[in-house]
Amino acid sequence: MDATPLFLLTSLALVGSPGPNTLSLAALGAAFGTRRGVPYMIGLDLGMVVVVALVGSGLWAVILSYPGIAPVVTLAASAYLLYLAFRIATAPPMGAAEAPGREPGLSAGVMLSLTNPKAYVAVAAVVSRYTLMPGRPVADEVLKGALLLVLIAAVNVAWLAAGSLLARAVTNPRVGRLVNLGFAALLVVSVLAAFL
Repeated sequence: MDATPLFLLTSLALVGSPGPNTLSLAALGAAFGTRRGVPYMIGLDLGMVVVVALVGSGLWAVILSYPGIAPVVTLAASAYLLYLAFRIATAPPMGAAEAPGREPGLSAGVMLSLTNPKAYVAVAAVVSRYTLMPGRPVADEVLKGALLLVLIAAVNVAWLAAGSLLARAVTNPRVGRLVNLGFAALLVVSVLAAFL
């Protein structure tokens, strides 16, 4: 039986569910709009190329085997997520025609993907669970990585667009401010979850 449909469904559930990357995209779309969020989204996608390569090649497991690395990665990710939460919380309210200020860009997206623990866990879960090309381990990893990256890119577009659509639906600046604060709070909760 072909495992590709199950691989894709499992991958969609893992990469499409709320997490630091997806929540930050929705928040960025809401605060700054789709167009201004595209460089950040591309950065997330490029960072995920590195994550998929590290996990698929086994290098991530080697890196984590060094004592003290895992807590450093968790702290770096947490600090960066808190910084993003602050940027989103202090962004102009949704519903403003064009939010002034500088939105996080390409390098910020790369940084978040590289420090996002959920990204590594989700990728490891699906690439280790399914074999799409039995007897051809390198081709199998390349195929799974390519499918996963296409799915991640599509999911990221959807989350960015959803945030932007939410901003258009919210015309009251006070409600827009509350939504920004809500997105920021969700990012803070994702940081706290890493320590539970």
